[in-house]
Amino acid sequence: MHDVSRFYLTTPIYYVNAEPHLGHAYTTIVGDALARWHRLLGDDVRYLTGTDEHGLKIQQAAEAAGVSPQEFTDDIAPKFAAAWDRLNISNDDFIRTTEPRHKAAVEELLQRCYDAGDIELDTFAGKYCVACEEYYTDDELITIDGPDGPRADCCPIHLRPVEYFEEENYFFRLSRFEDRLLDWYAAHPDALKPEHRGNEAIGLIKSGLRDFSISRTSLEWGIPLPWDSKHVTYVWFDALTNYLAAVGFGDGTDSYRDWWPVDHHLIGKDIIRQHCVYWPAMLMSAGVDLPKGWAIGGWLLSGGEKMSKTSGNVVDPLDLVDDVGLDGFRYYVLADTAYGNDGDFSIDGFTSRYNSDLANNLGNLLSRVATVVAKKCNAIGTAPNPDSPLAAVAATSYADAAAQWDVVQPSKALEATWQLVRATNAHLEVNEPWKAEPGPGVDAVMGDALEALRIVAVLSHPAIPDTAQAIWERIGLPGQVSDQRLPDAASWGQYIPGAAVTKGDALFPRLP
Repeated sequence: MHDVSRFYLTTPIYYVNAEPHLGHAYTTIVGDALARWHRLLGDDVRYLTGTDEHGLKIQQAAEAAGVSPQEFTDDIAPKFAAAWDRLNISNDDFIRTTEPRHKAAVEELLQRCYDAGDIELDTFAGKYCVACEEYYTDDELITIDGPDGPRADCCPIHLRPVEYFEEENYFFRLSRFEDRLLDWYAAHPDALKPEHRGNEAIGLIKSGLRDFSISRTSLEWGIPLPWDSKHVTYVWFDALTNYLAAVGFGDGTDSYRDWWPVDHHLIGKDIIRQHCVYWPAMLMSAGVDLPKGWAIGGWLLSGGEKMSKTSGNVVDPLDLVDDVGLDGFRYYVLADTAYGNDGDFSIDGFTSRYNSDLANNLGNLLSRVATVVAKKCNAIGTAPNPDSPLAAVAATSYADAAAQWDVVQPSKALEATWQLVRATNAHLEVNEPWKAEPGPGVDAVMGDALEALRIVAVLSHPAIPDTAQAIWERIGLPGQVSDQRLPDAASWGQYIPGAAVTKGDALFPRLP
């Protein structure tokens, strides 16, 4: 039995040096589905997303655009909020790192770590990638083939040459935390999901930790250190602290403890080091509880490459929604790739899954049920059979889906949900109610199908909320699917006969 509680969930905050693309949408939709699932469980959910607006590359992008950094971020940040609204993202908060509440939280965390003796002044010289805001050693840099021949000293993530920086910085003494981090992860073996991504984080710690710079004097666009205003903090002490800022850390009270520690940080595999190594060490230093867990996703690739502005392979999610519909897009993003693995977006792959799962299975099921009920039952819903063979399928479908949502595997949760969709279609094929005369036999078969659709509407709501509501209404049920509460709502036998069943337009017209 699920214990009802507070559930705090975050996405990474997204850089505003470019507009939202499919890679951003992927993580945000996964988070939305997880948030909706936990609301169905009755949890008090807080789902946070937002934008990362400080740092060198924002400053440079603003200069290139001929505007101030604040003007630049004020233009781009609302586009993320608008995109999430268009994608039906049910975030409870949207944080910008230019907000006063965020500045207060960053100052509080910095001061705590400084007072603990874990931030010290030093001089640093090294090779730095502006795009990922990270220093690299020579061993970590790679050589790539460029138009003018081989290019050495390139970032392994962004495949572009790094820059050499030398200046006086404050450093966080990460090297002191290796044993403490390994001990903590050993005591919390389920904190990192999925396991193969978690192993990457443990490997990073075991390979040895080096101190990292947390301030710059050559950067103006950011939050000054509270004890030395000549230095501006940058990247990780700024960006990561948003998760605390959104729940009141730094407001002079301990109210943040109502929501902290966070249940899941959803992150991409390219920021494991910062989120699963730097962040817990920073929290340890500051005397703040560590997160309960991290859910680490792979990349949604395009043409086999990570989507990026520089690669020219960015897919605009809003363009896709206009072409194929919102829930069709959301379903594909959630169902096509096991969370933690890399996926490769293609129009052919999208079309195949859409037609198979949505048009042929779910859409066809609702259409044939409404058609037969109209012809054989006077368009009035009938009662399900308490002993229907679909009852056991529904119970298994819910149990499997719940288990997969619990470990942040939306694709497997939806596969479990679709077990019931397929079983209900098969039940109709076996009984062929469209060939039978109206009567108790047809009524029982159609009652079973209507009850299965009721449960499917609840279980599919996290992925395709608008469609789930449409199914709910077409089979004659009142109110909102989102107001249903699991596990009770998944119990067999709750469809109330006597409701008007309507057919309506096709839920998911087949794509050519």
